[in-house]
Amino acid sequence: MSTVRATDFGTGALSRALALIHTVLTVEALLLLAASPGLAGLLLLGPDPANVPLAALCLLPLGPALSAALYALRHRSRDLTELHPARAYVRGWRLNAVPALKLWTPLLAWLTVIAFTLTHFFATGLPGWWALLLAAIGVGSLLWGAHALVLTSLFTFRARDTARLAAYFLFRHGRATLAAASLLVLTAALTALLTEALPALLAAPLLLSLLHGSRSVITETQEEFTA
Repeated sequence: MSTVRATDFGTGALSRALALIHTVLTVEALLLLAASPGLAGLLLLGPDPANVPLAALCLLPLGPALSAALYALRHRSRDLTELHPARAYVRGWRLNAVPALKLWTPLLAWLTVIAFTLTHFFATGLPGWWALLLAAIGVGSLLWGAHALVLTSLFTFRARDTARLAAYFLFRHGRATLAAASLLVLTAALTALLTEALPALLAAPLLLSLLHGSRSVITETQEEFTA
């Protein structure tokens, strides 16, 4: 006779693993759907450096899609009987689309300027060390963007307050920043060595890792900057 009680269903280790897999797959599918207009545009663009501004325009829908995914993953249930990842994703998109765009748009514009300058660097006549400086600024901007994306997805702050907090946490929590940097390196490696589509197909697991690495940032924000 089984000793498993009915009230234990959905709370065991196997159930939690299945709940996580179901949530990640659902969030991944919805993320790709939400970002599909821009991703389709990227597929039509050639590798010409002159297309960098158009590529940035295609990436605009990705900001709200990533933010909604972070929200859904953060609010996921561990109980197999209480799974509503699609509902959480839609709610996250509705709540965070505009706030995310307020930060995502200027970040994309800034990175576009850097990328366009680097791809046309020989035409600028600048010394070589400027290229290294611009690349370092670009990486720093991406790491700031990772913190800003987490904050705007999980908390309700004004855009300028989120921007300031993201800059503050960039140095305040070095481990969280290093975790974001490792994900950035992994994404770049997957793109360069395999295919540019792979990071998009693994976006949900990568975002789950970003949440895990940002625990100290999330905890301090909850304790020090929210009522």
